[in-house]
Parts: sequence; structure tokens; C-alpha cells
Amino acid sequence: MIGSKAMLAIVAVLGLGAGGVAIQQGVFTRTPPTDATAKALLPVTITSANGAHVFQVERATTAAEQARGLMYRTDLKPDGGMLFAPYPAEGGGPREANFWMKNTPTPLDILFIRADGTIAIIAENTVPFSETPVPSREPVAAVLELVGGRAADLGIAEGDRVTWAK
Repeated sequence: MIGSKAMLAIVAVLGLGAGGVAIQQGVFTRTPPTDATAKALLPVTITSANGAHVFQVERATTAAEQARGLMYRTDLKPDGGMLFAPYPAEGGGPREANFWMKNTPTPLDILFIRADGTIAIIAENTVPFSETPVPSREPVAAVLELVGGRAADLGIAEGDRVTWAK
């Protein structure tokens, strides 16, 4: 059994260690994140019948980033999202995709994008935490996830063009 003085020493060391990590990451010092700690946002434009809609999205380019996607996220902004490009991350050209909402608490609109940049399928307001596959139904080269309902709110439709700096 650990004595009370030993327990206090352990708690003090753990507290100082956590404080050191927080200071190192800029939590208490209000130091802005550096390029190494913050992922740059990528502007993605969807051109629809009623004009251009620009989103500032994160980019998932590795297999690990694509596997995680927007899981666990509750901080999504209406003009944010995530672009999976190239899809799949390991390359090999367009292929059919199946996404799911496992561990994803926010409904999403999942836009499956053909190699020519047009939207093939929009899966609107996908069900949070669902493990049911959401299929592209045809080969795609990229996938864009937006906050659920944004496609309908903005009049974005299948066939609309999606562009970003490659």
C-alpha cells in the first residue's frame, strides 16, 4: 500500500508533467500553433447551378488519415469538412468506395467525386455512429465530407463540379 506522502508526491509529479505538456503545446501561454502542430486548411470549391460555394477543409491523404476521417469530431464548422484525395490513399486509380459513420457523432453529407471532378453521388445526412456502409456505387477519385444538410442548404447536386489545388 502506498503511503499518503508517497501518493501526494506522485500526484504532484503527474500534475507538473501535465502542466509542462500544456505549456509546451501553448495551452496556457496562448502561443499560436505552429505549422508543425496545425494542419493547413485547403479551399475546395463546388460550382452548382446557383453559384460557387467555397469550403475550408482538412485533407486526408494517408491511409491512416482516411481510416480515421472525421471520427470523434464535434467541432465541425458549416464551411468546413474533410477531403479524401487522392482516394484511395495508396493510389491505383478510381475505385468504388464504402464509407461508414462508426464513431462519428455528427451527421455528414458524403460527396463521392469522379476523376473528372463531378459529383457522382451525395449521401445526405448520414446516420451518426452507423456501421452500415455508404457506397459510392461507381468508381471515384476523391470523397468530400461536409456537415450534414449543407449540400441541400446550398443547392449542391450530383453532377456539380468540385475543384481544389492539387
